[in-house]
Amino acid sequence: YNEYKSYLSLIMGAYKYMEELYKKKQSDLMRFLLRVRCWQFRQLTAIHRASRPTRPDKARRLGYKNKQGICIYRTRVKRGGRKRLAAKGICYGKPKTSGVNQLKFQRSLQSVAEERVGRACGGLRVLNSYWVGQDAVYKYYEVICVDTAHKAIRNDPRINWICNPVHKHRELRGLTSAGKKNRGMGKGHNYTKVIGSSRRANWKRRNTLSLRRYR
Repeated sequence: YNEYKSYLSLIMGAYKYMEELYKKKQSDLMRFLLRVRCWQFRQLTAIHRASRPTRPDKARRLGYKNKQGICIYRTRVKRGGRKRLAAKGICYGKPKTSGVNQLKFQRSLQSVAEERVGRACGGLRVLNSYWVGQDAVYKYYEVICVDTAHKAIRNDPRINWICNPVHKHRELRGLTSAGKKNRGMGKGHNYTKVIGSSRRANWKRRNTLSLRRYR
């Protein structure tokens, strides 16, 4: 029985093989594959519909199913920091507000990619996204979108939670996986200071004296 169990542990499915390949991005195979893919993505527009996910194993782990009503959009985001929009490079006021170049955006490029797709495809809901490649100028992401008006989605109890109106533009409110990460949300003893929506809200609640009128 133990031999049979150890034999089973050696068997891996196709998706598991793909997952292991992607853990070694500097291998000859992956370097070639990513370079060719980036060349192809560069020829396409900034936001475009992909016929199928480039990484089916990753997409499925994030909620993708090959069924009607679920689609993939690929997008690119410029890499690098965020330059301040200042006319003629002049920052008026206190020294704190000075500086144009070495400023960093508070959210990740992945959350920006989700946001752009969410705005471009207003009728779809953003479920999740994942990295597919990068070159010197851009990072490329694929965003999983759900059509909430489709009957195949509305009748599926596993996914129809996203049809609820409270999930409109989840990506703009930091409710996707990438957005939550940027907000510092998480579970466990490392995240006790963000219970109650955010670090600031948590601090404010603990430091506000509330003397209710009838008590």
